[in-house]
Amino acid sequence: MDVLKSFISLLALINPIGAIPLFISLTEQQTPAEKQATLRTTAISVALVVACSALFGERIIHFFGISVASLEVGGGVIMLLMAVNMLNAQVGNTRSTAEERDEAGARQNVAVVPLAIPLLTGPGTISTVIVYAGRSQHWYDLLFLLAVGALLGFVTWLALRMAEPIEGWLGRTGINVGTRLMGLILSALAVEFIVDGLKILLPGLR
Repeated sequence: MDVLKSFISLLALINPIGAIPLFISLTEQQTPAEKQATLRTTAISVALVVACSALFGERIIHFFGISVASLEVGGGVIMLLMAVNMLNAQVGNTRSTAEERDEAGARQNVAVVPLAIPLLTGPGTISTVIVYAGRSQHWYDLLFLLAVGALLGFVTWLALRMAEPIEGWLGRTGINVGTRLMGLILSALAVEFIVDGLKILLPGLR
């Protein structure tokens, strides 16, 4: 397993920098102690989603008769749609709909829903983790994937912990530039996923 590649692809999918404006908006009425609790819960939830997807995701899709190759193609399409939205510096409805974001504004606890799920770890992230888990050849590959999940949780915590300074330093334009760069990386990874999946489903393409 290419640990660095899996980390970069999942980081591009989660894109914690792009979530900063919404995080600030959703937590502006919270006290400092409540914000800290939201940060911890969000970061832990991100790590747990990655861990659960890595450990149990492949069994779940096999239960429904879905192959990893099919998930590669489907997940690649989702990633490509997300990448297009990111290139336009938009959240996009593949992460959460406008209605869900409006409803989130009325929630007291926003750490798990909508911040961790689906804003940071949505369908694209979950399907990508399952694909990487399906590609693992050794038991320690799963351990590496779990370590990547823990690292992503820490990066998420750090980015949101520094949300206001980052927004002050980069501004909305800087955050949008970063989101577009992540979208460019994600689009290339999405094409790889789709091509790899199609090569398995349609051997004649090799």
